[in-house]
Amino acid sequence: MSKWVYSFSQGEAEGAAAMVELLGGKGAHLAEMARLGLPVPPGFTLTTAVCAYFYANERSLPDDLPAQVEEALARLGHAAGHAFDDRQWPLLVSVRSGGRVSMPGMMDTVLNIGLNDASVEALARKCGDERFAFDCYRRFIEIYSSVALGVPHYEFEDALDFYKEERGASRDADLSACDWRAVVESYKEIVARHAGALFPQDPRAQLWGAVEAVFSSWMNPRAVTYRALNHIPQDWGAAVTVQAMVFGNMDENCATGVAFSRNPSSGARELYGEFLLNAQGEDITSGLRTPQPISALKDAMPRAYEEFRRCAERLEAHYRDMQDMEFTVERGKLWMLQTRSGKRTAPAALKIAVDMADEGLISREEALARIDPASLDQLLHPTIDPSVKRTALAKGLPASPGAAFGGIVFTAQDAQRAAGEGRKVILVRVETSPEDIGGMHAAQGILTARGGMTSHAAVVARGMGKPCVTGAGSLRIDYEDRSFSVAGRRFRQGDTITIDGSAGEVLAGAVEMRRGELTGEFAVLMRWADAHARLKVRANAETPLDARAARKFGAQGIGLARTEHMFFEGARIVAVREMILADTAEGRRAALAKLLPMQRDDFKELFLIMAGLPVTIRLLDPPLHEFLPQGEAELARVALAMGADPEKLRKRAEELSEFNPMLGFRGVRLAVAFPEIVDMQARAIFEAAIAAAKSSAPPHLEIMAPLVFTRAELDIVKARIEETARAIAAETGVASNYSIGAMIELPRAALCAGDIAQTAEFLSFGTNDLTQTALGISRDDAGAFLNSYVAKGVLPADPFVTIDQEGVGELVALGCARARKARSDVQLGVCGEHGGDPASIAFFEKIGVDYISCSPFRVPIARLAAAQAALARRSEAVE
Repeated sequence: MSKWVYSFSQGEAEGAAAMVELLGGKGAHLAEMARLGLPVPPGFTLTTAVCAYFYANERSLPDDLPAQVEEALARLGHAAGHAFDDRQWPLLVSVRSGGRVSMPGMMDTVLNIGLNDASVEALARKCGDERFAFDCYRRFIEIYSSVALGVPHYEFEDALDFYKEERGASRDADLSACDWRAVVESYKEIVARHAGALFPQDPRAQLWGAVEAVFSSWMNPRAVTYRALNHIPQDWGAAVTVQAMVFGNMDENCATGVAFSRNPSSGARELYGEFLLNAQGEDITSGLRTPQPISALKDAMPRAYEEFRRCAERLEAHYRDMQDMEFTVERGKLWMLQTRSGKRTAPAALKIAVDMADEGLISREEALARIDPASLDQLLHPTIDPSVKRTALAKGLPASPGAAFGGIVFTAQDAQRAAGEGRKVILVRVETSPEDIGGMHAAQGILTARGGMTSHAAVVARGMGKPCVTGAGSLRIDYEDRSFSVAGRRFRQGDTITIDGSAGEVLAGAVEMRRGELTGEFAVLMRWADAHARLKVRANAETPLDARAARKFGAQGIGLARTEHMFFEGARIVAVREMILADTAEGRRAALAKLLPMQRDDFKELFLIMAGLPVTIRLLDPPLHEFLPQGEAELARVALAMGADPEKLRKRAEELSEFNPMLGFRGVRLAVAFPEIVDMQARAIFEAAIAAAKSSAPPHLEIMAPLVFTRAELDIVKARIEETARAIAAETGVASNYSIGAMIELPRAALCAGDIAQTAEFLSFGTNDLTQTALGISRDDAGAFLNSYVAKGVLPADPFVTIDQEGVGELVALGCARARKARSDVQLGVCGEHGGDPASIAFFEKIGVDYISCSPFRVPIARLAAAQAALARRSEAVE
């Protein structure tokens, strides 16, 4: 017989933290806290295996599960001192979900199970508080009916709002016991009308209904969306924990709260969180009431605060990580309801990791492993320029740092639609709910009128790395009018606002931003990463702006300078068009003579910025259609510059037009057909290097021929480069050190890398085009079907984001192995955008690539991913 159920109570437990795959995060950590002797309400957990059975057997439960649950209920009653069906003192329970990893608010929870028309009276007598008992009963009917019976939640909200309006009550706290009795009756009428049956009175029927509903919520739309966004496997399933209720809403000597052992926004070593007096847990996470900071609990309940502080310290030391904890104080007694590793912003993650390493709690290697490389992008997100004069429209809570601007939208659907159209938006809600997850992901930032630092909006935004302002109470949001008013002004959907999630401010319009800096803990972690990484990290850069950014973020050189990107404007593009449209070598040389000084100045500036670091310059690689004149006006302008007949140029342009320019007359083919282009670019490179060396370190030159598929092409180009180098050395008396290599972008080139390496001193795999040519997919046209391929499991990920290891990756691996066999000192690199993707970097580490190159703002991500890949490889070697 399978064991489906694991019990826990203070001081003993059948489970432990290590059993998270079986018990889910909630069940495993409750069991661990119980083992540690912390004050945990007793309970039991139905394993993830039950969830797997549930979905494999048409949503039915195992035949032997009820007997195990009955046994666990008996243990629970013994530990609590009263039974689930005790008529004098009814034991109420909660039913909560628990996945392997935290999915805040995505699945359902049911509290106060066991209440019915009889037990509510018994609870009132036992507690001496009729109002409290009926408040619990109405909460239970509302949540159970919504989750297990499918009754729309708004029906209960509307009924309660109508009742309060009739009674002249503005808050729930204004209602008496008699009022709650009346509300309960109205709720039961709603259930009967929608469900076609009376609200269930049997506690065990309630329990099983809640259990099945929570298991069913694993596949609700918001949970499915959240897992897709966070790459959580759909087949993991969730466990369900049944636990004795403790009440934070009995009186003013009760409270409920959520707190972190360190600040999840800044990483500061301090208790951080919120609590509500006389409330249940859903009150604080829903954002319906504005809570007090956890520091205020010290004055309100000093004994409970001190006990909680000790628990927090013990749990952090035990788990060796910052903890996110939920607690309830029931008439002065503290109960710990949950602990888990807390979600945190990227700045906080860095500070916590570095501080814990400095405190000796974890090693530097563990600190590196704990940071998600992709999360570093948050640190490079814009913040409001401090020199900008700012006047806040509204002030809220700084729930998630960073700043963003965009047009206002009021629904998740509008946010997703806008993002699909390429528009930046700020999602504005009274408060968010789990159903908003898709819109939150699509928006640049989130703004809510209600809620605290641990509300749904705050927690999810921090996890996504998006700026968020919560609790901006001065906003008056009108969903029907699609507008909000604040400070005497009205803002409508589409109007632009800026939010500052670090200061908790809302500003009108788009405010000037600036990028983050690699300082403080960020810089410390990068130094640790570089000490462990084997792969070198370079940047793709051809402008001074990009080159300076690359240096700022720690790039160890330029792995790809795309020279054609230097010609897209002004007099440059006219000269390039002259060169392309010329039908004689003399005509091309005349146009190239205009480009030579421009190229020389460009290269000199790059060499000076990189100060002796490697610079890989790719020879001209334009699909010709990108430079051809478009329309009569452009054709006339080029003709005028060339002193040529417009009609002749039109015919020349028609001759050069291509059906598939990406596979046409470009790359090394231009250099072979028009060697004067190579002559000009090589001269510009060598002259720039000589000029730069007069005031800086001698440049480390690497000249790369693009789109090579055979050694013969490279032989032709290499000969021209070497001839130019000799000529300049003779002219100036200065010889340049340089190497010549090939960019491997075609399957044939990868397979023939050994032969090409006989000529090439380095090979750089251009995995963007290699993916296109290997898979036969144009990345410009793939949007129509790639997402569905990933969603249906045809591909594990977008192959233009994460390298296709079995196909494209195998070509790179074969190319590396064959090149090394032919030439042991060949240098191997990757210069596609896969060079900034952590999963791809792990693969490149595995096959022994020497360096990776990516866009400048992904360099820190690549540096950390390279260190993690090296550490993982060493760990595998030890095992």
